[in-house]
Amino acid sequence: MAHEDRYGLLISTSSDEAASAYREGVDLMLAGWTGAAEALERAIVADPDFALPHIARARLHSFYQQGDLARKKAATARELVAKHGSLRERAHVEALALAVEGRLPEALAATLRHIEAWPRDALVMAMPLGAFGLFAFSGMADHDQAREDLCGRVAHHYGEDWWFLTLHGWALTENGNVARGRPMTQRGFDLRRANAHGAHAVLHAMFEDGSVDEANRLVEDWIPTYDRAGILHGHIRWHQALGALEYGDAARALAIYADVLQPSVNQAPPLNVITDAAGLLWRLDAYGHTVPKALWAEADTAAQKLFPKSGLPFADVHMALLAAATQNQEALATRLAVIDQRIAEGKLPAGPVVPAICRAVQAFADEDFAGCARMLAPVITEVVRIGGSHAQRELIEDTFLVALMRSGDVARARALLDTRLHRRPSLRDTRWQAASA
Repeated sequence: MAHEDRYGLLISTSSDEAASAYREGVDLMLAGWTGAAEALERAIVADPDFALPHIARARLHSFYQQGDLARKKAATARELVAKHGSLRERAHVEALALAVEGRLPEALAATLRHIEAWPRDALVMAMPLGAFGLFAFSGMADHDQAREDLCGRVAHHYGEDWWFLTLHGWALTENGNVARGRPMTQRGFDLRRANAHGAHAVLHAMFEDGSVDEANRLVEDWIPTYDRAGILHGHIRWHQALGALEYGDAARALAIYADVLQPSVNQAPPLNVITDAAGLLWRLDAYGHTVPKALWAEADTAAQKLFPKSGLPFADVHMALLAAATQNQEALATRLAVIDQRIAEGKLPAGPVVPAICRAVQAFADEDFAGCARMLAPVITEVVRIGGSHAQRELIEDTFLVALMRSGDVARARALLDTRLHRRPSLRDTRWQAASA
């Protein structure tokens, strides 16, 4: 009997148990739910020659920076699929393996070719999407548009599939079309509530349209159903902390940080751990709240262990925030030297915006607000190139705005604020009421 995945694609196993466990594991991965690794391991045990659970497991290992395990599983998948897999499965394994190996431009090219041939191959389709996807980390200035375009091209292949609606809706939201994106994402989330990516995408839509209270209620009602070990548990609470800051409630934001976001307690992948910690602490400080020095020191120490070398621009920018806040100038200088060298060699697609942000946040920490604003002004429209979501990147715009205010450039600060409020007119942006008065 031939087995298929949930999207009707043939999979090369004769084991009912392996096929069932693989389908379960993929669905849990697509939902960002706990249990995915265990389901995939069951599939591997049931049929050790079945390549697809090996490469899916490699992908999960890579999320948690378990590089050796990820590459070993990817190599095994390549060997197995060459012997036992179909053309589609060989291309599937190759696209995921390239991503696991950190060969991101090659992975993106292979992924897009694959999607043209097999648009319903959801694990491959997932790779370019989201805030940490291949498009976001490509250095492209138009990656939001690219995600929307890709989803639009394949939407007829998915219909009312809960996973696809979630990601398509979020792509629309990130590209400025919240009116279409939010209800689409909500439909996907309603179809499967045990879906952390669905809850997360809805929260992004609520962030964009200013539904702060509604977002807080969603987290309060939904988060008890989601294990703290879930890949997005901490990040979803990070969104709740941002909502608290919209009302100037630093105590609540710090309580959320202590509960789930401090590196010592956060069970998320390393990239989420460091970017959520740095992003929230920097916002608190920039908005004029007191951040205990011990929190900065702990976060910086953890970050230096997890990201000792320059790599993804999104990570490098957040490492710069931590280095600036703790005056770890040696670490920042070392990282900047590598970044500058990569730019000189043409190996950093995101380009000069990365070192500009890193140097600007050091100026901000040194209270050279005019210098910070001067460094950010030429690149502020290029911040999108570092990847991540709009909600995450808004941190740099916030820094620019505060630098303008504190350097006395009220006219430009008000102009920037007006642009923001025009983009999100319903936003309760209490942080800047004094500046706009």
